[in-house]
Amino acid sequence: MTTSHFQDIIDSLESLSVEEQDYLFDLIRKRRVAKRRLEIKQNGEETLQALASGKAKKGTAEDIKAYLLEDEEE
Repeated sequence: MTTSHFQDIIDSLESLSVEEQDYLFDLIRKRRVAKRRLEIKQNGEETLQALASGKAKKGTAEDIKAYLLEDEEE
């Protein structure tokens, strides 16, 4: 986004009433939360698929650290 385009958006927001600005900010916040939840869900599904297919391993942090260090030694 260019600086001038961003400034145009800010100018448009400033022309809104306080109530409209509050509504818009709340709407944006809720949409960002929903988008993040969807990202988390998708990441979880990808992780479960990787575990099911054997592409991922599970274990404690120490298990993972040992596994990674083992790869470096080879």
